[in-house]
Amino acid sequence: MKTELRGNTAAASISIQNPTTAAAAAPTISGALTGCLGSLDGACIEKLLLHCASALEGKEWTLAQQVMWVLNNVASLSGDPNQRLTSWFLRALISRAANVCPTATMHHFDGSSAIDRRRQMTVTELAGYVDLIPWHTFGFCASNSAIFKAIRGCSKVHVLDFSVTHCVQWPTLIDALAKRPEGPPSLRITVPSVRPPVPPFLNVSCEEVGQRLSNFARFRDVEFEFNIIGFDNNNIALCRNSMYDTFHRYFESLLTSLVDPHQLSSLFRDDEVIVVNCQNWLRSMPDDDEEQSAGSSLRDDFLHTIMGLNPAIVVVVDEDADLNVSSLTTRITNCFNYLWIPFDALETFLPKDSAQRIEYESDVGHKIENVISHEGCQRMERLESGAKLCQRMKNVGFSGVMFCEETVKEVKSLLDEHASGWGMKRDEEMLVLTWKGHNSVFATAWVPGGLGEN
Repeated sequence: MKTELRGNTAAASISIQNPTTAAAAAPTISGALTGCLGSLDGACIEKLLLHCASALEGKEWTLAQQVMWVLNNVASLSGDPNQRLTSWFLRALISRAANVCPTATMHHFDGSSAIDRRRQMTVTELAGYVDLIPWHTFGFCASNSAIFKAIRGCSKVHVLDFSVTHCVQWPTLIDALAKRPEGPPSLRITVPSVRPPVPPFLNVSCEEVGQRLSNFARFRDVEFEFNIIGFDNNNIALCRNSMYDTFHRYFESLLTSLVDPHQLSSLFRDDEVIVVNCQNWLRSMPDDDEEQSAGSSLRDDFLHTIMGLNPAIVVVVDEDADLNVSSLTTRITNCFNYLWIPFDALETFLPKDSAQRIEYESDVGHKIENVISHEGCQRMERLESGAKLCQRMKNVGFSGVMFCEETVKEVKSLLDEHASGWGMKRDEEMLVLTWKGHNSVFATAWVPGGLGEN
């Protein structure tokens, strides 16, 4: 029979056989269901997802379809957190099946075009989005506090901002600088003209974002300048097949400009202190197992380039999970055992039909889809854990900077405004946001060479 995903995410469907109509394959599906009958909890759902992935990888189309049929009877976009999470994993597996199974009957689903269709938020909606749970604001708070400490006594500051949240982090820092006893420094913020094609999306231009920041800085009596690093489109040919390719080509050109003496002289000024802010950015750079064995990756090249700028501080914030592996089954395991967190957290304070909840879960769902259904340059979500990131930074030559007690106090105050399940812990160089004791987001601070604090 033809079975489609429930709810408004049914962008792809596959001909899925009911196990009762495929008796010849019964032993294989029963193997997938061993230990799960009568109790499809999280562990059983994970087992089914792994069986489906293994079947797809082994080109066992019938078994894959049968496991999808079982998952489809569990999945519900309006159900409990496990059911909602399962819906997105099922969608991702169906999308992958569409790419690898030439004989399956399905509607074509293109991950790139799906991103094009994502709703663009207003600035007000974006502010509410990042405040919904402390997934983003934890990193903002820790980073701003570390930056504020690093630039103490500096009169001119230049922030290179590599982030995906459209500068919503900076009004808080501008406000803090305005209150500095010795007076605020002049502040420049420079952003790339191209960002990773991931949510959240904004309905105003980068230039307008800069103008809004300028207006706020003027109101707070902080001298401010906003710059956008852009390139001629003749140098960055837009790839007709994938915006992912466009981003990677752009970023390679950006790295070239950051080591070119002529470009550097126009971008930086001798009398300013450089700060580098990376929020949920490094994960979008190609860097999987195969690339690492072949030599330096774009991710390492970026960090070496940043090191060469001799910044006063580099802050790196990202989600604390290992999704940067070539094995599909490992990605599914790590993804399933990590991305349940936002679904569970939203369940604690938003009704099942909340528009905010549905939109937030949809963005998480598209991340799941990218992790599972895509390979190559189209797989943008290449997270590495905080521990691995710390080792990478040290290998490049950075030294960790411990977050001070004032930063810890500020972060704890922020978390007090949210549900009691949120917490924070120190883990060597990192501050880690936790949900019910499980690592969620890490924040780190770094300086070049041997200048780190213990």
